[in-house]
Amino acid sequence: MRPYFWMLCGCFWFSWMGIFAHSLQGVCDWQAVAFVRSFLATLFAAIIAVSVGAKFVWLRPRILWVRSISGSFSMLTTFYALTHLPVSDVLTLTNTFPIWVALLSWPLAGERPTLGVLLAALCAVAGVAVTQKADFGKLELGHYSALAASGFTAVAMLGLNRLKGVGSMAVVVHFSGVSTLFCVVAYLLDERETGIAKLEETENLVLLLGVGVVATLGQVFLTKAFRAGSATKISVLGLSQVVMVMLYEGLVEHREFTAWQLLGTMLVLGPSGYLMARERRKPEPPPKEDEAPIEETVVE
Repeated sequence: MRPYFWMLCGCFWFSWMGIFAHSLQGVCDWQAVAFVRSFLATLFAAIIAVSVGAKFVWLRPRILWVRSISGSFSMLTTFYALTHLPVSDVLTLTNTFPIWVALLSWPLAGERPTLGVLLAALCAVAGVAVTQKADFGKLELGHYSALAASGFTAVAMLGLNRLKGVGSMAVVVHFSGVSTLFCVVAYLLDERETGIAKLEETENLVLLLGVGVVATLGQVFLTKAFRAGSATKISVLGLSQVVMVMLYEGLVEHREFTAWQLLGTMLVLGPSGYLMARERRKPEPPPKEDEAPIEETVVE
């Protein structure tokens, strides 16, 4: 049961990351929030990599860049959504990535989706429609950004599956470094509405730094979980983030969820859980001492 406990701990800290990021709406621009999260992850990952003597990689293999670039887009679109929508709505939409993985595996890996996969995809679309009461005109840019994040996450995961011979810490450092550069470019190119003047207040600055700290804690627990247990079974627990955040929003923020919203959420998360639970992996040789399974790095 230990891997499952660690996974729940990781979900707990990542839930707080989303809550903190959402609380910074109106305090600073979303690009600044994403930058701090990515920069601190790069710093901590690099320190760990040096301490364990991990070998860094940069230019090769090419598929590593697919993972890092798609993961960077996923992180940017996720943080945009987190600062424009309720956190539970964002997590519900971003957790549709297993459906994207199943669908994209056809053109990218030649794996034709089964009838169950197609039905799961239709069920998830129906869930979004039910949540919005079949009025897609109510969808804001944040909704589309969260859906885009799930698609980019799927591409990153497909890239990870093709990575061979690269240590897990090298993958984390490469992704974190690339995503930090993406955050800088996004900050310079995209419109900045809020600025960072309010970060002079200690409370706001602590909240911003908290995003990076809790994200790092979440990464640590997630890594421990994937190292010790079955990746496909543990991944399903990732959906618990939605429940955790919905409880927070209901109890602390006094948000009222309609029956349509609850039904739509179940229709979206149900197929995601089904697709993750049905996965069967071929046995792999145990990782080397300085190299953990690639799955442990699937975090945005």
